[in-house]
Amino acid sequence: MLSEFRNEPNIDFKQEANITALRQALESVRAQFGKTYPMVIGDEKIELNDVFPSINPACPQEVLGYFPNGTADHADMAIEAATRAFESWQHTSVESRVETVLRVSAEIRRRRFEFCALLVLEAGKSWDEADGETCEAIDFIEYYARQMLRIADSSQLLGTSPGEHLHLQYIPLGVGAIIPPWNFPAAILTGLVAASLLAGNTVVLKPAEQTPLVGFIISELFWNAGLPAGVLNFVTGPGEIVGERMVQHPKTRFVAFTGSREVGIGIYEKASKVHAGQKWLKRSILEMGGKNAVIVDETADLDMAAQGIVTGAFSFQGQKCSAGSRAIIVDSVYDQLAAKVVKLAGNIKMGSPEQSPDNYMGPVIDNEAVAKINHYLEVGTHEGNLLLGGETLQDTSKGYFFKPTIFGEVAADAKVACDEIFGPVLALTRATDFDEALHIANNTEYGLTGSLYSRDSARLERAEREFHVGNLYFNRKCTGSMVSQNPFGGFGMSGTDSKAGGPDYMLLFTQAKSITVKA
Repeated sequence: MLSEFRNEPNIDFKQEANITALRQALESVRAQFGKTYPMVIGDEKIELNDVFPSINPACPQEVLGYFPNGTADHADMAIEAATRAFESWQHTSVESRVETVLRVSAEIRRRRFEFCALLVLEAGKSWDEADGETCEAIDFIEYYARQMLRIADSSQLLGTSPGEHLHLQYIPLGVGAIIPPWNFPAAILTGLVAASLLAGNTVVLKPAEQTPLVGFIISELFWNAGLPAGVLNFVTGPGEIVGERMVQHPKTRFVAFTGSREVGIGIYEKASKVHAGQKWLKRSILEMGGKNAVIVDETADLDMAAQGIVTGAFSFQGQKCSAGSRAIIVDSVYDQLAAKVVKLAGNIKMGSPEQSPDNYMGPVIDNEAVAKINHYLEVGTHEGNLLLGGETLQDTSKGYFFKPTIFGEVAADAKVACDEIFGPVLALTRATDFDEALHIANNTEYGLTGSLYSRDSARLERAEREFHVGNLYFNRKCTGSMVSQNPFGGFGMSGTDSKAGGPDYMLLFTQAKSITVKA
């Protein structure tokens, strides 16, 4: 019997011992820079001459490691290996699978500073953001293990039938194509893999091309925990080649993806096609981002709202699908709140996250992100008043760093107020009143997170009914969901509302089997 779930507590980086421990971990990870890593398919390690680098976004000349540019043939091999392994893995007991997977959370906990260091160096995360993600990876495993034990035999939820014994079991689906994002390369990857394995499925994992090293190290933990060969297969390479084949292969039973709207829509469409030899309709579990709004009315605590807006917009450089990239402010407090937001954002400390725990904003992830953010900075100068930042980045040799940018007086239909930029860019929009603010917030194809700052109970109640997002927060920032506390997933083009970290999440990785036995 497992103890009651508890979220993993964060490390306090004001403590000198913790600062020293992370600095040592950073040195240890640095000592491994430049190694070449294989794909792992079944019990075979596959190396190729054609490789791509994982780089440090704070210093692009530094290569953390090299990974194979896999092909569609490698995806086929991995799916075949996973199909063979499923024949036996699906019949392992839930208790056995839980025992195996919990070894991984224990090992992440033991090597916690190492994983923080990996996230600092490969993803450009601040120390606090890196630790928060490491905690979330642990939480996903611990929580899903308990949920799988809870739902595996759900016969007690059924009614009764005289003269019959009734059973309801949740059994595995099959082979899963797992395609996690670069912005949470430890937590989301770990959660998707753990949920799949705990349910009795086998996995083909393709990490994001920007952050394959974190994915490989986590995969090693799963292999070392005692997984049979082929239960977890690790392939790398271009998404449009390897990922696409994983999605379209007739033996793939489900696809779990977190990433952009465009890629998610493509996956949804391709996974829906039934190919020759396919015996099922593939299940798609998709999380695709958002353009999240923070509403502030005239009754709000403006200091609290300003802090929440700045944190939600600029933590991890705005590279969160939950980021509050637009603030819709009621006219009577707009000027006062805008000034507070600009002042707070202007005091953000920037720099290489490796250098100091005080560096709140680090680099964005890669050149593609730089080009996209540069484009929207140019667009924003024509769509609003530049209140802070705004400098484009031309020389990337010293890292992919942008200052926080704020545009004011942005029209509700402006591109910087409607498009997901995925960078440190905030749009402020003036609303006549709360009614208009709520209308503007909902006038989007996305529906992931949202926040309302107000002391008016009637408005809070109305927002609870009408603010159409999967994760709604009152009088707090719209980022920072916690496993078991804030099940995470959105509406509309934000995805399939698969509530990660919630009590029904494991059902997505299983199928229900009803058994009736005549007495």
